[in-house]
Amino acid sequence: MQTRSPWLVLAIVSTALFLIVVDMTVLYTALPRLTQDLRATAVEKLWIVNAYSLVVAGLLPGSGALGDRFGHRRMFVIGLVIFGVASLIAGMAPSSTVLIGARALLAVGAAAMMPATLSIIRHSFEDPAQRSLAIGVWAAVASGGAAIGPLMGGILLEHFHWGAVFLVNLPIVALAIPLTLHYVPRGTSGGGHPFDPVGSVMILIGLISLTLAIKEIAKPQPGWAGFALPAVIGVAAVWLFIRRQRRGPHPMIDLALFRDTRFAAGVIGAISSAAVLMGLELVISQRLQLVAAMTPLQAGLFILPIPLASFVAGPLAGVLLGRIETGKVLTWSFALTALGVAGYTLSFDGQAWAQLTSFAAIGGGIGAAMTAASSAIMLNAPAHRAGMAASIEEVSYELGGALGVALLGSLMSGVYTAAYLAGGDPGAAMAADSLDQAMLVAETLPHEQAAQILSTATAAFERSVSVVMMVSTAILIAATLWIARLSRII
Repeated sequence: MQTRSPWLVLAIVSTALFLIVVDMTVLYTALPRLTQDLRATAVEKLWIVNAYSLVVAGLLPGSGALGDRFGHRRMFVIGLVIFGVASLIAGMAPSSTVLIGARALLAVGAAAMMPATLSIIRHSFEDPAQRSLAIGVWAAVASGGAAIGPLMGGILLEHFHWGAVFLVNLPIVALAIPLTLHYVPRGTSGGGHPFDPVGSVMILIGLISLTLAIKEIAKPQPGWAGFALPAVIGVAAVWLFIRRQRRGPHPMIDLALFRDTRFAAGVIGAISSAAVLMGLELVISQRLQLVAAMTPLQAGLFILPIPLASFVAGPLAGVLLGRIETGKVLTWSFALTALGVAGYTLSFDGQAWAQLTSFAAIGGGIGAAMTAASSAIMLNAPAHRAGMAASIEEVSYELGGALGVALLGSLMSGVYTAAYLAGGDPGAAMAADSLDQAMLVAETLPHEQAAQILSTATAAFERSVSVVMMVSTAILIAATLWIARLSRII
């Protein structure tokens, strides 16, 4: 794939990538208002967030293979069209069920586009230094866009209905399609990577089933039948998928790539960084609105240091990768992120400057980590496997995001319910579901009883936030040590 303007191509695909990653987090500031408008339960709320990441992760391996076979520009344009249609449906959704379905359709469009973005970049930049910088820009857009989603949601919600967080995609999609057709080269198509619908269904079933199991086990009083059935189905589906990839003549994911420890370290870095970023933003954005009584816009502005630091750190890490080993950059980045999360754990109820400093450390660490992880994956795979490597890289981010929301979101919900009930249930069972529900219940009760419920619910929520922060810090420390071990630093 040759082009006289690789930086223009980078700008076009980065614009579409920005839409994809913003849609992962733009709902975070809209969740409290959306929950009230659609009367969504805690389970529906998690699925509104999770449906997108899970479906994307399940479809990415197949879409990467389709891009290698039919051309990445074609997949990119198809994805843009689907994404635009799904944005319209989501923006007009009258119920939680319709919104969850629209989010799944958005994921289909995103899955078609995402492997194409990295594959197009890899083939557009022949110079290794320029390619590393371009991947750094890509990673900055990915991490910064995900982090800036809550701010965009807050700005839109100041003036419009929550559906505007989806409808804003339409003019950008309408502009991106003709620009892609005119400026992005067709590239070459290879016939050696057929689409495997059976494998795609297997991994999709596996991810969704395991997520259901995680949600069930995180409850204060889990139903063991409700945990065991999806857990068994999920493990079996993932095992069958791996078995199919090992034995098939044209695997969607070549497991031999993981024998390269640099590649494996990149995958671990991608999963861990996305899990922490998505999970923390979900928790923090809700706390700022529900406990600190900020508006969606105020909450988005307060966490602005995360995307700003990420936008700076991504390209900077891309430049450093030409001089410092990828494993070292990845290890140091995770150590910085862990320091930032630990700092916020100690200061989230303290001075604003301490919280903002922690956010800057989190954003800078994750921005650099995502650049290093993407480079480790893309540059340690053969060129003819660019689409496959891109799909593995993005599956890692999507899977990490889904796991972050599922694990940390379910953990927050489970700890909240346990702490609420331990604090003495004032007599409203629905209030034990979530702080959102407690606020809705309080609106219908006399002042004294409402105040008691809100006091108990707020204390339980703060307890859940503390636990989530401590678990996130532990995950980051473990990932840092694991990556350092794979990179032979320790």
